[in-house]
Amino acid sequence: MNGRFSRLALGAATALALLGGTASAAENWRAWNIHTDGHPNTSAMDLFAEMVDATTDGEVKVDVFHGGVLGSQPDALEQVRIGAIELGNFNLGPIGPMVKEANLVSLPFIFKSVPHMFRVLEGEAGEVVAKGMADAGILPLAWFDAGARSFYTQKAINTPADVEGLKIRVMNNNLYTSMISAMGGNPSPMAFSEVQQALKTGVVDGAENNFPSFKNVGHYEVTTHYSLSEHLIIPECICVNTKKFEALSPTLQKQVRAAAKAAALYQRALWEVQSGQARTEVEAAGIKVNEIADKAPFQDAMDSVYEDYLAENPDMKKLVDLAKSTK
Repeated sequence: MNGRFSRLALGAATALALLGGTASAAENWRAWNIHTDGHPNTSAMDLFAEMVDATTDGEVKVDVFHGGVLGSQPDALEQVRIGAIELGNFNLGPIGPMVKEANLVSLPFIFKSVPHMFRVLEGEAGEVVAKGMADAGILPLAWFDAGARSFYTQKAINTPADVEGLKIRVMNNNLYTSMISAMGGNPSPMAFSEVQQALKTGVVDGAENNFPSFKNVGHYEVTTHYSLSEHLIIPECICVNTKKFEALSPTLQKQVRAAAKAAALYQRALWEVQSGQARTEVEAAGIKVNEIADKAPFQDAMDSVYEDYLAENPDMKKLVDLAKSTK
């Protein structure tokens, strides 16, 4: 850690130290993280562990296992849910099939921007999502930034009509395939590892992801345009087994939550820098990045997606409306 991030971390740790407190029995928790050294989430999870140890006077210790060494994300989710692993840094996308409330974030264009997403999840709608997750055994302590997913193809996309006829790789989720179909495109679910070759050979005309992923895996080498649709903004979280957390004293719960929120702010700052650097690098390599001035036509094109989704999940209407009405 260095620069303003080290100052941010130091300030957060100092503030947390004021909470103080002890508990009757020490807790030793394991935490799962799929990311490796250099990733914002890895740094944030390490900071979280340090803060928990310091502010609880060692009453709660967290050992973070990076690089997915404790198993795949689906396996780790289940392990946290049943309490075999206490903590994890998870993407909310795979949690959606387990917790219907968490599927809110997978609705295309449900969020206006990344800041809007955080306002939703840190407000009343987020409380509903968090309760649904906690009831399933996976209690979210804080939300991480995972960027906004946008389209990259061989031409600029400025309106839904620009997607018509294009074969677009998406993750294997009915909401994502329906999103492409609603714009007249042809959704092509496939493994992420296959996308580079598929783009190069023309098996697909485009794909979608955030700037760091677009740059880090080399997809910018086989496309020409990146269009800022920001159609999916799916965050990550620090999640803890509900029963393990609720077994802590109120003081320890407060300290662990505070550490998670401080680590999340640190992660978001790191992510913003990394995402900006990735954009600068792909533009320097020749990628044309276009802002989409008016996203309303894209949102309007999603009417059928929402209608079908709410017909199958009528009890989600209140939550969807709550998210949409958040300023």
